Amino acid sequence: MRNNARTLRRAVGPAAVLCAALALAACSETLGPLQGAPSKVAEVDADNPGANAGNIASLTDVIQRNPSDSVAYNTRGIAYAKAGNYKSAIEDFTKAVQIDPKFNAAYTNRALAFRQMGKDGPALADFSAAIAANPNDASAYLGRGNLLRSQNHLPEAMADLDAAIRLNPEGAQAYHARGLIYQRLGNNEQAITDFNNAIDRDPFAGAPYQARGQSLLVTGKYDQAVEDFNAALNVDSNNAEAWAGLGLAYEKLGNKPKAVESYQRATMVAPSNPVAKAGLQRLGAA
Repeated sequence: MRNNARTLRRAVGPAAVLCAALALAACSETLGPLQGAPSKVAEVDADNPGANAGNIASLTDVIQRNPSDSVAYNTRGIAYAKAGNYKSAIEDFTKAVQIDPKFNAAYTNRALAFRQMGKDGPALADFSAAIAANPNDASAYLGRGNLLRSQNHLPEAMADLDAAIRLNPEGAQAYHARGLIYQRLGNNEQAITDFNNAIDRDPFAGAPYQARGQSLLVTGKYDQAVEDFNAALNVDSNNAEAWAGLGLAYEKLGNKPKAVESYQRATMVAPSNPVAKAGLQRLGAA
């Protein structure tokens, strides 16, 4: 378990990007993570704007030549979504499912775009439509499970994430999301097991390290928590929660200078971070 954290610190710089919630593969697949997603459900790396505009133009040409090409609409919808144009993306995904009502990936993509717009009701309906169209769609179960988790419908979310893991046992994101549910339920040992599985499958994502660090803190494994928070910070050095967690781990270990430094770094990023503010007050450094 610890080797992954050390490997990450050696291999990843601070500017590395968090892993995708849903992988962008072929044109018939679901879109990847989009920026600003709720609970990091759908984030994507920013594309080169010029290249993305070129993709949209070429796909528009394909659609004009073949207006019944549902895959082309879905692919252009992905390009629009990655450019932040969710309204046009939704229009294209809608056209794709009108042409092919069983196009599960287009339903999932539209659901993710709806989530970007804060429309969780339509998103939930589309995730369910994707599953109805293809009961083996792991991405749809993952998306719906994350949405239900954000709404605190934990048993239903757990069932969906179990299904996502069963259908795609090599996917990291469902393990991470299920671990967060176990963590919220106070089952930190099981949460750590799921975070281990997520990290084994994607050692370059920061969020599972941070989450595992939090569970390690609760279970009194402070040295290991330090490693995990440092690993998360190697992915995103402006992660205030990871800095605050690192400060708490150092405080538990009796290392006041390191604790104060970490808490201060947290407040530099997020001045109102409650864990860091309380830590600095306890240590007389507020």
